[in-house]
Amino acid sequence: MLNSSIYDDLRQAAEVHRQVRKHAQTYIKPGIKLVDLCKRLEAKNRELLEAEGFKRGIAFPTGCSLNHVAAHYTPNYGDNTVLSQNDVMKIDFGSQINGRIIDCAFTVAFNPMFDNLLQTVKAATNAGIKAAGIDARLSEIGEVIQEVMEAGEVEINGKVFKIKCVANLNGHSIGPYQIHAGKTVPIVKRQEAGKMEEGEVYAIETFGSTGKGHVSEGGECSHYMKRFNAPNAPLRTPRAKKLLQFINREFSTLAFCRRWLDDGGEDKHLMALKSLCDAGVVDAYPPLLDVKGSYVAQYEHTLILRPTCKEVLSRGDDF
Repeated sequence: MLNSSIYDDLRQAAEVHRQVRKHAQTYIKPGIKLVDLCKRLEAKNRELLEAEGFKRGIAFPTGCSLNHVAAHYTPNYGDNTVLSQNDVMKIDFGSQINGRIIDCAFTVAFNPMFDNLLQTVKAATNAGIKAAGIDARLSEIGEVIQEVMEAGEVEINGKVFKIKCVANLNGHSIGPYQIHAGKTVPIVKRQEAGKMEEGEVYAIETFGSTGKGHVSEGGECSHYMKRFNAPNAPLRTPRAKKLLQFINREFSTLAFCRRWLDDGGEDKHLMALKSLCDAGVVDAYPPLLDVKGSYVAQYEHTLILRPTCKEVLSRGDDF
């Protein structure tokens, strides 16, 4: 059952998230290198959380996926991508205290022709939040989200696009140190067994696209995460054993990125990381892409189902 310390941890992590994103909104401008953006955002997140190993700190890498890339992109070192005036960027980052994770995201676009896309996705996320609650059927939430999303359209460079839900992305329940805790909140109408229950924490997130409304993996991988119930696999190389010790100490079962391995002195890690993935101890999460030339927007909030109400923990005056 929920005790007050769990609420305190979630609320404190949420307040940090609000402050970090407010700060970030002052420097996210065309011309910034994405790696600089992420490092600056992560530094502020760690500072305000008073980060201490995996007890309190960043919950997962800072996503800054651009345009047709929907999720799971953060620059590796050597990637010098710069934010441009006509980009649509999803900023998806997390804060955690004692494993209580706030997962929250918003979209940035500078060209007003994308306004309708952003407003539609935000409205779809808010519709999902409104439909959430104790005993709410997961399948029905997806139907509500889809109805709002697919009523939207956006004109880009003189061409009108119907906005589609990205059907194979969804919201999810969140557990201690477990970003995806087993329940899925679809963003389209589909059969999804199960209901929301008292005490659960959920990330309600929606993705709207001008493309196919379906993503697949592609591009260079940056995101990795140790399996929640990772097997005790025999690791053949001392290098892989050493890297796993580092991951256990720094991240436990929270997601991490290759930049953080470099920052921690684990700079020649690619082969060792591959062997941890091959052993089934760590999973790779490559970028998720819709068709090139399309644009995807995302909004996401974390909520908790209290006995008498739902509390949208990450809500701020920005969104």
